[in-house]
Amino acid sequence: MWLYLAVLVGLYYLVCWHRERQVVSHLRDKYVFITGCDSGFGNLLARQLDMRGMRVLAACLTEKAAEQLRAQTSDRLETVTLDVTKLESISAAAQWVKERLGDRGLWGLVNNAGITLAWAPNQCLTKRDFVTILDVNLLGVIEVTLSLLSLVRKARGRVVNVSSIGGRVSIIGGGDSISKYGIEAFSDSLRRELAPFGVKVAIIEPSFFKTNMTNPERVLLQVQEVWDRAPREIKEIYGEKCLASYVKLLSEHILPKCNENLSEVMDYMEHALTACHPRTRYSAGWDAKLLYLPMSYMPTFLVDAIVTWGLPRPAKAL
Repeated sequence: MWLYLAVLVGLYYLVCWHRERQVVSHLRDKYVFITGCDSGFGNLLARQLDMRGMRVLAACLTEKAAEQLRAQTSDRLETVTLDVTKLESISAAAQWVKERLGDRGLWGLVNNAGITLAWAPNQCLTKRDFVTILDVNLLGVIEVTLSLLSLVRKARGRVVNVSSIGGRVSIIGGGDSISKYGIEAFSDSLRRELAPFGVKVAIIEPSFFKTNMTNPERVLLQVQEVWDRAPREIKEIYGEKCLASYVKLLSEHILPKCNENLSEVMDYMEHALTACHPRTRYSAGWDAKLLYLPMSYMPTFLVDAIVTWGLPRPAKAL
């Protein structure tokens, strides 16, 4: 019996392996629009797809970043400036994409643009902190998608949304995990809605990778800024010692251990765009696969214990 079971499991993984290796034909004729190409994942993906011969339409926040990207790529790649928080900017970029496509559809839409603010307790933050990050990471993604959805539907193409492990497990306060949970929900509903039209939706869920968002100097500066403007009552509750311990935890144990192998995320993004049978979700990073993904299925009390273990205790904690 165990032998039959092993054979069935082996056949299952063999079929999955074969399906995942099947690649879409005529990739050089397909257009992909990527947001957030100034740096990080978006910039690397634009260059990787350009090297593969695809027609890349890269959106950058600044013209300077767009010029730098064009200098590093072939003439196939074209750039446009885009601020995902402004409707007029999104509308202009959508019209720009339509002009480049002509009567063709848009094969791939990669919603990569995003920001991160201070990793801090919710009590230290204001509504503005949440609004700022949700405006970019969630509402911007939704607006860009809706603006280009008819073109993706025409090509029976792909929508690839960049979430994170923060969309699986909420580790600390702030709007980042909230926005990622929103991306997960939006992507799930979109996938089911577009399936009858032949459109596939994939979610990329990276763990902690070494990008500008996890730059130690930048992160610690944001933490200090939040602390400086926190109400006196909150400072008394947490205390300077708690802040110092938290800064030490970030600077010595978390941020230095961020994954430097960004190619894993790029390869997953490329697979979602070029495979005949893309996955629904891609968990990038060993810690995502071995820690955060399993945690998302654990009982709540156990996840609470794991997440809070090792975190500094507030001065007035019970």
